[in-house]
Amino acid sequence: MAALHLPLAPVQAGWPHPLGATYDGEGTNFAVFSANASGMELCFFDDSGRHEIARCWLPECTNEVWHGYLPGISRGALYGFRAHGPYLPENGHRFNPNKLLLDPYARQLKGQVRWTESLYGYRFQSPRTDLSFDHRNSAPAMPKAVVTDTSFNWHGDARPNVPWDRTVIYEAHVRGLTKTALRVPASDRGTFAGLASPFMIDHFVKLGITALELLPVQAFLQDHRLVNAGMRNYWGYNTLAYFAPESRYLASGSLNEVRHAVRQLHAAGIEVILDVVYNHTCEESELGPTISFRGLDNASYYRLQQDNPRHNVNDTGCGNTLNMSHPRVIQMVMDSLRYWVQEFHVDGFRFDLGATLGRELHGFDPGAGFFDALLQDPVLASVKLISEPWDLGPDGYQVGKHPPGIAEWNDRFRDDVRSFWRGDAGKRGVIAGRLLGSADLFNHHRRRSWASVNFVTAHDGFTLQDLVSYNHKHNEANREDNRDGNNDNHSNNWGVEGPTDDAATVAVRERVKRAMLMTLLLSNGTPMLLGGDEFGRTQAGNNNPYCQDTEISWFDWRLADTPAGRALLKFTRQCIAARFLLPTLQSGRFLKTGSHAPHHLPDISWFDETGAEMTPERWNFADGRLLALRRVSHDLHERPVSAALFLLNAFSEDREFLLPQPQLDWQVLIDAAKPLQGGEHARVPEHNSINVAAHSAVLLVAGNAIV
Repeated sequence: MAALHLPLAPVQAGWPHPLGATYDGEGTNFAVFSANASGMELCFFDDSGRHEIARCWLPECTNEVWHGYLPGISRGALYGFRAHGPYLPENGHRFNPNKLLLDPYARQLKGQVRWTESLYGYRFQSPRTDLSFDHRNSAPAMPKAVVTDTSFNWHGDARPNVPWDRTVIYEAHVRGLTKTALRVPASDRGTFAGLASPFMIDHFVKLGITALELLPVQAFLQDHRLVNAGMRNYWGYNTLAYFAPESRYLASGSLNEVRHAVRQLHAAGIEVILDVVYNHTCEESELGPTISFRGLDNASYYRLQQDNPRHNVNDTGCGNTLNMSHPRVIQMVMDSLRYWVQEFHVDGFRFDLGATLGRELHGFDPGAGFFDALLQDPVLASVKLISEPWDLGPDGYQVGKHPPGIAEWNDRFRDDVRSFWRGDAGKRGVIAGRLLGSADLFNHHRRRSWASVNFVTAHDGFTLQDLVSYNHKHNEANREDNRDGNNDNHSNNWGVEGPTDDAATVAVRERVKRAMLMTLLLSNGTPMLLGGDEFGRTQAGNNNPYCQDTEISWFDWRLADTPAGRALLKFTRQCIAARFLLPTLQSGRFLKTGSHAPHHLPDISWFDETGAEMTPERWNFADGRLLALRRVSHDLHERPVSAALFLLNAFSEDREFLLPQPQLDWQVLIDAAKPLQGGEHARVPEHNSINVAAHSAVLLVAGNAIV
């Protein structure tokens, strides 16, 4: 069936809801919001997307939504909008009907942005810059929206619904994950089809992770600056269309490829969490291109400076900030989130620069309209919600200050764990708090410890291998003279910058990596593992590879087949398995000192290397780098049933730990200096002490935790 019959049938009034293009089997309803437009044209294109073949006016505007219904327009039709209205940049209005505009609700895109000056609403070379007006038609340079349908046989797909306290997140990039994976069919590498391959599913299942957090998969723009420099926007934090998957990630070109991947992951018990970017769009500052929102209604979609609405507010550092105080903008974001849950069955979202989403006119507010809408929504109430709790605006650091029900990336955990294992002074007290879910940040409003999403490494920064291999960033490949990226990485190369064959240096690095993995995976809170850290993935010291769609960012799966890679992978599996074994790590409540009854062991107890309980003087001893944490789980009658003892030695020498009283039937479960072979437990010698190697950690268990 042809997607478009010419000449067009007379346009009917249609409906203002739902927004976007809705195909009903006989025709398509089009609806788009613009409060300040004076008219809205709908343009259709041939199958190539190169030639406009029909145009009509949307005949009705109801509650600031322009709408119309066209019989005979079916799935596959290519379209875009042209918005008429005032071009008064000094008042915040930038209507220019010469510019073809993407539907904010486009479900699929055809083609890519081709960078030409016609994309700008103003004359690019004019001395009046954005106060000038450009008459060129941008349609040849624009992608087109595609009318779609949503039919898919889910074959009884069931969400894993993994409880927060049993969640282990794995952060990865759809393209980078399989781009060089030889066990994935060549045509599927770097796509959702590759993500759903038996090789990847098997890896995730054997590793033991329960959730896959994907860097942005919503369609995004290839920045003009990067294209001119011969590079690409790899990470994808520059959203072009909030409802459309990135076309490069579809080997088949079909939206059902995403659905199939989610279904396969669900069948393996793995949830899918999407990293989403609702804080800004790809249209940059007021000097950026006119692609969608700017041309449809700049003054509604974006936050503008109150005293000079010609200019955008830039709390994101990306040139613009979506106006999350506007009800139609909130509606768009909520509709987008629900769409991904209902049509693709995703299990959660991680909100990039989440502090921006909570900004009202007076600043960040945990009771902001978007948060209220999000937390009461019946569709979204069942999915995981995670915020990156900061932005670049005033008072932008909001870790621990989001409303209950939203988990948060905890960068304090990252920095304190790195600093402790680097051997920094004065970190014993802070690492204690991080081990127990960062109660100082999250234990309020009856929040649970899972609200702290703990991580040591993430996509923006060093990998775990680079964290122990480089003192300094090496971002020269980004062509910014190594100015980009964080200069303070809390890293230590342990004597040699970069790769080395020195056996002693390698041994220290491996111990520190294992100690940090233990700290991550054996702490209360929700652990997030950076993909590839489990087998030693490196970015050659680049801590900001946002523009590196190259071997720098792609997973080198050959490392997983090296002796070191296999050993680290096995160790990571052991740590994740241990997490599921220990009841105290499966409790969402914050553990406290103090016994339930005089004859019972408390939930948690802290000791030094002598087996003595920590005192204020010991906590305040700046050179203390040894610590023992005992966690005890109790039955319904408050009787201890199992215990775990976590010993940490951040000194550069081996240290003997006397084990605390009462003496339990301790056995070593994991030793960062001596990765166990075959899963055999080693009983602690009768003199009740154990040696913990330099830069290392040991986990002992007693009671029902011994299996």
